[in-house]
Amino acid sequence: MSDKNFIVANAVENILAAPKLPSQKDKDYLKKKAYGSVPKYLTKIRNEIEDEYNLVREMQIEEQNERDRQKFLMPDSERQELISALKKKWESLNKQFQEKTHYVMPLDTVGKKNRMDGLTKEMDQIESDIKKL
Repeated sequence: MSDKNFIVANAVENILAAPKLPSQKDKDYLKKKAYGSVPKYLTKIRNEIEDEYNLVREMQIEEQNERDRQKFLMPDSERQELISALKKKWESLNKQFQEKTHYVMPLDTVGKKNRMDGLTKEMDQIESDIKKL
């Protein structure tokens, strides 16, 4: 055993010790690495908000386009009437074409040839119009 009185020795040692310097609690934030840059979480949130705005804009544009399309679409009854009228016109042109091919088969003159070409072009145009409708 030792004769040392630890209580007194500890007290003397603490009294004679140099005072501890307080650590610098006030950090200099101006000297941090990320000073002046936008935090990552803010850029992420900004991108999410921008994506939502773009989605809303796209939806508005689609709605506007749909409204525009509806303006220009004709009612189904009117469409059916137009198709039937075009079919009647095509039938009359086809009848004329058939008459001309049976009776005037030799296309010896330019006028005959032009009439036949005109009939075929008109019939083709009517067929394409019916397909569009």
